[in-house]
Amino acid sequence: MFLKYLLLGFLFYFLFKFIVDFIIPVAKTTRQVKKQFDAVREQQQQFYQKQQEPTPAPKQSSRSNQDDYIEFEEVK
Repeated sequence: MFLKYLLLGFLFYFLFKFIVDFIIPVAKTTRQVKKQFDAVREQQQQFYQKQQEPTPAPKQSSRSNQDDYIEFEEVK
């Protein structure tokens, strides 16, 4: 009877150690890596959205438009 309780005690001890030393750190690390991947994905989406926005055309000065225009007079 004592041997049965002793084996159950060892079983629970090793199960507890396995959960505390392996399962919980793996779960925490997985959660942290997922957060980092999500942050990188969000940065990439913001970058691509900025690339997709139309850039305003550079303004041409009215002076250059006047220089290009030559007045036409009809000769009779």
